[in-house]
Amino acid sequence: AEGGVQAVTIDAVTRTAGVARATLYRHFATGTDLLATAFEQLLPPVAPAPDSGPLRDRLVTLLTGQARLLEDAPLYATVLSWLGMDTVPAADDERPGRRRLRRRIVDQYRQPFDAVLTSPDAAAELGDDLDVATALAQLVGPLIFNRLVTHEPVGAEFCARIVDDFLTARVHHR
Repeated sequence: AEGGVQAVTIDAVTRTAGVARATLYRHFATGTDLLATAFEQLLPPVAPAPDSGPLRDRLVTLLTGQARLLEDAPLYATVLSWLGMDTVPAADDERPGRRRLRRRIVDQYRQPFDAVLTSPDAAAELGDDLDVATALAQLVGPLIFNRLVTHEPVGAEFCARIVDDFLTARVHHR
């Protein structure tokens, strides 16, 4: 939380924690594992999916919550960028901390969208052939792009426009 990504080093952690390097290496094989674990502990929680209401309203609520995370938690954007820059797939025995962090982000941050987008009302409105991963990219992608490129705040109106465009395109696609 202090000093950014560059501050999470083996030397800094051993100095701050008052432990020997060997002790730290028993828990973290690499600096990447240490950094992934630090990120995992600092990630903010995600609000659950709304249980009821029109599909549009549920999606706007979820998207607005994601927008707040991006605005209020620079760490969240940093973690997503850090994970996104890893374009080389790791072997099964490499980077376990990073793989664990990816799984946690997918499980925690995607689950509310999955719950809404795979619901019976979503299937009725959007069709049962919806590719949820593509839908997520179409919905959340503009938030991340806006944060990285314009740095403009994103509110409920912006999120509603994204959802409306998504729903309109999906209905026309069918």
